[in-house]
Amino acid sequence: MLLALLDNPIAQFCVLVVIGTFVSRIMLRHQRAGRLIGQVVFFVSLTVLLLYHGIVPYEPSPPQDSVTLRSFTGFAKIIWWINGAWVLIACVRLFLIFERKPREGRLVQDLIVGIIYLGAILSIVGDVFSVPVGTLIATSGVFAIILGLALQSTLSDVFSGIALNLGRPYSVGDWIVLENDIQGRVVETNWRATQLLNGTNDLVVIPNSVLAKTRLTNLSSPDESHGATVTVRIQPTTQPRIVADLMQNVLISCNTIQKTPEPSVAINSVDGQAIELQLSFRVRDISLITAAKNEIYDLLYRHSKAAGLKLAGPPGTIALPMEQKADTPGEQQHAPGTPWRLVSNIPLFSSLTEDEKEHLASRMQRHTYRKDAVIAEQDAKLRALTIVRSGVVSITRHEGHRQIELTRLAPGDYFGENGLLMGTGEVGTVRALTFVVTYEIGEDCLAPLLHDRPALAEELGAIMAKRIEDEKHLFANADLLVHGGPVSSLSSRIKHLFQLQQHD
Repeated sequence: MLLALLDNPIAQFCVLVVIGTFVSRIMLRHQRAGRLIGQVVFFVSLTVLLLYHGIVPYEPSPPQDSVTLRSFTGFAKIIWWINGAWVLIACVRLFLIFERKPREGRLVQDLIVGIIYLGAILSIVGDVFSVPVGTLIATSGVFAIILGLALQSTLSDVFSGIALNLGRPYSVGDWIVLENDIQGRVVETNWRATQLLNGTNDLVVIPNSVLAKTRLTNLSSPDESHGATVTVRIQPTTQPRIVADLMQNVLISCNTIQKTPEPSVAINSVDGQAIELQLSFRVRDISLITAAKNEIYDLLYRHSKAAGLKLAGPPGTIALPMEQKADTPGEQQHAPGTPWRLVSNIPLFSSLTEDEKEHLASRMQRHTYRKDAVIAEQDAKLRALTIVRSGVVSITRHEGHRQIELTRLAPGDYFGENGLLMGTGEVGTVRALTFVVTYEIGEDCLAPLLHDRPALAEELGAIMAKRIEDEKHLFANADLLVHGGPVSSLSSRIKHLFQLQQHD
């Protein structure tokens, strides 16, 4: 009796359906690859079982079969067609996994899935219920026309979205600009519209039909890098070639822009009021444009001031002599670029008095370096703080076979505080990228100030701790110096190096 039950096609079908459902829907529900394999195995097993018993899923059932057999056959065919559709849909989803862009391909995926389900339904209607599919399609055509006219705008968006996804003028994550000055980063594309996140963090929803007709610029294609320009006007007090070389140094010293392709400087015009130049550069991502321009404007001011050049006014303005006003009596006595002004502009010495700054400035040593000259080797313990007066300096670190550029220094920047105040080596090799002029504050210059005012060590320690926290990549053992101990540990190190008395 058990053998007879096992030979019954209905019993075999029920057992197979229970086992397939348990394995694919319960045991393998968290394993996508395993669930797909389970679905394929179940579909193949179901096909073999039905064909073994003479049931052809894709053909109408013979009319002479009994009601019970015909009911079972119809139910089995429905299950077969549904599982066949599921297997095809799972295979369609595979290309999204391999492409690793599931959000961009969702429209195409939904379209193919809809076609698969529609084909399965029509097959069930024709092969199971023996309804003429052609007549059904013809009858539904009139309804489809009426529905299409009512949903004309929506269907236009749908097909425009399909065309945009097939043509792929943009992808999710790209920054695009439309001809009506609407711009933003693409965050989602669906059947109805494309959603952009603009610069003010607002969501802009654009219908696909509108987007398909407008002209757009993809700022993220063919890659994420983006070009930009800055226009500069300098008073014509020297040769344009010298001004162009100075502007090239501005771009060379900028850390935000890309070094490849090399930034360029073009002289736009020269007249009695100004030399106008255009600085062209590229950044890694469009979001860095503002940061890059801010840094370039800061470097432009510093390089121009170090070279004794002055910025010109907008075109058409008449340049009037400017009164030289200083905020302090000390600034009135010193010209721009002198050692005193270099010391005054360094945050490390912001707590010094005017007399203490004068003491350091009078003992600073001037040095010059030709292009590509090595100023200090990596791990060298410098006993002087070096301030860049003019030119561009690069700091690169060697790690095994790799060479990493940490930063570039411009006029007003400094290095050597590692060795002078902490007794540690330089984090990288310091090299001159252009002709460089520097001023050095040696240990013998700073020691008398610390001995006369020991509290200065506490002030220097606090300023150093803040700089290490902000620019860890420029300091060796930065984590140990900042997180391994309080600010007082830096002050104690300074006192120890300069042999000051350790007391509160």
